[in-house]
Amino acid sequence: MSRKALALEGGSLRCLFSAGVTDLMMEEGLLWDGVIGVSAGALTGVNIVAGQKGRTAAVNLGYVNDPRYMGFRSLVKNKSIFNFDFLFGEISDTLIPLDRETFKNSPIKYTAVATSCIDGGVRYYEKSQVEDIYPAIRASASLPLLAPMVTVEGEPCLDGGLSVSIPYKKPLEEGYDKVVVVTTREHGYRKEPVSRAMARVYARVYRRYPELVRAILNVPRHYNAELGEIDRLEAEGKIFVIRPREPVTVSRTEKDVEKLQALYDQGQEVCRGALPKLREYLES
Repeated sequence: MSRKALALEGGSLRCLFSAGVTDLMMEEGLLWDGVIGVSAGALTGVNIVAGQKGRTAAVNLGYVNDPRYMGFRSLVKNKSIFNFDFLFGEISDTLIPLDRETFKNSPIKYTAVATSCIDGGVRYYEKSQVEDIYPAIRASASLPLLAPMVTVEGEPCLDGGLSVSIPYKKPLEEGYDKVVVVTTREHGYRKEPVSRAMARVYARVYRRYPELVRAILNVPRHYNAELGEIDRLEAEGKIFVIRPREPVTVSRTEKDVEKLQALYDQGQEVCRGALPKLREYLES
């Protein structure tokens, strides 16, 4: 039997598209041998492995306007636009409980992608290979300037998207026969270079981490190269890609619940339309 992997791009609250896609996949009984996610994709992946359909949407739609979860108050108090203490604490323990046991014991290989602040390189953290996967997940989703560095196995790390924006290569390298990629940008999207003003900000804030600054400034070039390779692999039938059908106007810190719900609904619709070809790809 072929081994199947699901690769999830980040994008903060643009993950509502991925949530819509993956909830429908779960509803349709699609199963994975591996799930790998970057940033918000890593957070979404946790709920897939835990078998909790709807949880990503419930958390974000239910708490996006709660100052305990996201916003200026959290940025001032916790130095993070998203309050991960609240997310992994009260939300995951009490309000919308995360099935940690199912996640931990699932045979699905789960990998969170983070970026080393020391050398700017990618770090892949697989849940069965580390003592505690949650710092890696937190690091994967910690945006530069908007979140503090997270120490993972003794190394300061940040957003996985700074080194690998869309994690399709790793499962291919690991020998998965079928790799399904969910992006949070439409086909043809390309990222603009970092402005000089922002480059100066990054250089000042992370002056002790020059390789991290280099990685941040190289994100657009690397991301656009990834998108080009994804198009090629998709055309060759080596991967299957599900992406938004139109430009996504939801921002990374979007507070408009109607827009977020619409993006989730679009994810469901796009996945539903892709199901026949997706099943054909997975079963071929």
